[in-house]
Amino acid sequence: MTAPQHPQPAAPQAPAFAPEAPQWTGGYLSPIPVRKATLADALASEWTKIRSLRSTMWTLGVMVALVFGIGCAIAAAATAVDDNGGGGKDMSALSFGVFGVLLGVICVITLGVLTISSEFGTGMIRTTLTACPNRARVLTAKAIVFFLLVFTITLVSTTLVGMVAESMLQGQWTDRTTGEMWLRATVGVSLFVALIGLLALAVGTIVRHSAGAITAMLGLMLLPLVMTMFMYASALSEVRKFLLQYSIPYELFVLFASGTDGPDSSGPTGWDPVWIMMGVVAVALGGAYAALMKRDA
Repeated sequence: MTAPQHPQPAAPQAPAFAPEAPQWTGGYLSPIPVRKATLADALASEWTKIRSLRSTMWTLGVMVALVFGIGCAIAAAATAVDDNGGGGKDMSALSFGVFGVLLGVICVITLGVLTISSEFGTGMIRTTLTACPNRARVLTAKAIVFFLLVFTITLVSTTLVGMVAESMLQGQWTDRTTGEMWLRATVGVSLFVALIGLLALAVGTIVRHSAGAITAMLGLMLLPLVMTMFMYASALSEVRKFLLQYSIPYELFVLFASGTDGPDSSGPTGWDPVWIMMGVVAVALGGAYAALMKRDA
């Protein structure tokens, strides 16, 4: 007797118009042309960020007000001083701009730190590094944009102060103003202030904390002068002299001084403050690049 045969289910028939399976083409093909990011793209991004922040407008606005307002006010007060006796032989009309620049440097330091530390504080730095994984390019773009911005603002401010002071003090200190002095009091001072801003940017990159980095920069600017006030011992006279001559306020006075010798010919003279600050900034930026490359964001 043969075993009963059970009917086998019929194989499903494919529909007459079955859709074809999608074919893998290797990824999404964007209609927008794709190219490799460059330094110019990073510069455009950093310029957009720095000019769209309120802190930039407020900080640089206060800086311009201090440089121009204090410089013009002191020049106006100096018009009442009779200098026929030559009591201000080491001064020119441009020298009165140094007081406003000294206070304006504080604004530059603050903005330089915030340019990078604010991104670490808010976590925005992760977005920045995702968009541009090349960390060296990011820091380079920040440094270039910030340097050019501060240099331009300072150059315009110091030039205007110098022109106003020259017009106010005609016949008193104007005869001592030379082309070399104009160049140092405008271009030289602007380079020096912009370099201080780069130093603040480097410190902000290393410290990654706004308050800590700003405090460190203000200490670097003011601490040498404060220390010299307590060095009365004759054994510390050379240390006291060194701290005074290489402090930031003193080097600004050198750039504004009449002639090329500066207030004290044994210290920095002429354009020396600019070259000294360039060396300091180069070392600080080297540390900033190393910190940004090796540490997590």
